[in-house]
Amino acid sequence: MGELFDKLANYGNSGIYPFHMPGHKRQKTVDFNPYKIDITEIEGFDNLHHAEGVLLEAQKKAEKLYGSEESHFLINGSTAGILSAVSACAKKTVLIARNCHKAVYHAALIRNLDVYYVYPEIQEEFMLNGGINPADVERSLEEHPEIEAVVITSPTYDGIVSDVKRIAEIAHAHKKPLIVDEAHGAHFGFSKYFPENSVHLGADIVIHSLHKTLPSYTQTALIHINGKLVDRQKVRMFLQMYQTSSPSYILMAGIDECIRYVEEQGTDAFDKFAERLDRIYKRAKEFRSIHLVDESIVGKNSIYDFDRSKLIFSVKKCGIAGNELQKMLLRTYNIEMEMAAGNYVLALTSLCDTDQGFHRLFYAVKGIDEQINRFQTTESKKEGNWIEDGVTRNTIICTMNKAFESQKESVALQESEGRISGEFLYLYPPGIPMIVPGEKIDGALLKKLEGYKKKGFQFQGLRDYGGEKIEVVK
Repeated sequence: MGELFDKLANYGNSGIYPFHMPGHKRQKTVDFNPYKIDITEIEGFDNLHHAEGVLLEAQKKAEKLYGSEESHFLINGSTAGILSAVSACAKKTVLIARNCHKAVYHAALIRNLDVYYVYPEIQEEFMLNGGINPADVERSLEEHPEIEAVVITSPTYDGIVSDVKRIAEIAHAHKKPLIVDEAHGAHFGFSKYFPENSVHLGADIVIHSLHKTLPSYTQTALIHINGKLVDRQKVRMFLQMYQTSSPSYILMAGIDECIRYVEEQGTDAFDKFAERLDRIYKRAKEFRSIHLVDESIVGKNSIYDFDRSKLIFSVKKCGIAGNELQKMLLRTYNIEMEMAAGNYVLALTSLCDTDQGFHRLFYAVKGIDEQINRFQTTESKKEGNWIEDGVTRNTIICTMNKAFESQKESVALQESEGRISGEFLYLYPPGIPMIVPGEKIDGALLKKLEGYKKKGFQFQGLRDYGGEKIEVVK
């Protein structure tokens, strides 16, 4: 077989446990030859971009499952849904939560939109981006009536849920649609253990990544449309533009199977999932230095709810950075985590995770916690408080599109203070830009970037893969 195939096969047999997406966790096995069901739009199998038959019926099942008025399959991931939603709802001006995924920014760049930001509050104890304060959304809409749509991310990568219902009410009072990137909440609404999904909370467009938290293939997602504030035909047209004209029937069948699974087996599966999560949260109280963030953060910093399937292991008081814990878990315990930030490590769990998987994770973190307590002093633990993981607040000089299309020059990143960025810069994951085209680079940002770099984090988005230079407007 090809080199990549062999590498994947070897990894699949390596014994490394995946506390990362996709949500099937490689636990679901299907005994079929994928080549036998890999077809094009032949007779009897419909067309995703003009669904009238089997695909239309499959999408109606998604509508019924999530309670939406209209749902569409996404086989280019939530990214395609986000690009389509923003493109359809805003012609000139949009209000964006500053902790949105890079896809939201890409939509603003492509459509040459003027952008206003609403900032999440900062949860300082664990250095997390908190929720979006509804009052901030209302203030922005009152001060800038030209805003055409509101875009927020809820839950965040870290499971932070904003008050979507109240934000939707505010947006609707101003006759503006609310777009919710709920990519990390495709499992919401199926169990009282988890928050409600935003379709039921009044959002006009909701995007779900099935592959993140449910048993579905990578790239599979859904977009839901509700209410009368959205031009639905426009959304459909943009979906045709941003998605491939040759959608994979394997991926679409995967979406259909995922929906069937949740419909038929979801109740029992979610109950068992909740029991597994409860056990690890209770046992994590044994940790002395590492802290497993729990629902106690709710009610402060505009955090309306918390997705307990996101296991956030905080090392803020441990004297190490998040990526150091991530490496220990992989190299010593054969556990691959979803992401590392400056102050924490994130495990993405799903209803396909096993008892054995949770057992391995608990004892691995417990072993590292004991090691930290044994060898590090109180003073050395304090050295971990070195970086702020929250969103950055930069001065906007011009639109992203204008900066992106301007003549640019490459300068050393640490010598770029005062210049206007011509490109994006972010850690991936989570893919939240720390600087976007058109924003001024200041000393505070450079200091933050230097802190990440010293701890071995790598930047993405820059033309210079080494992270030493940045493109700035001439």
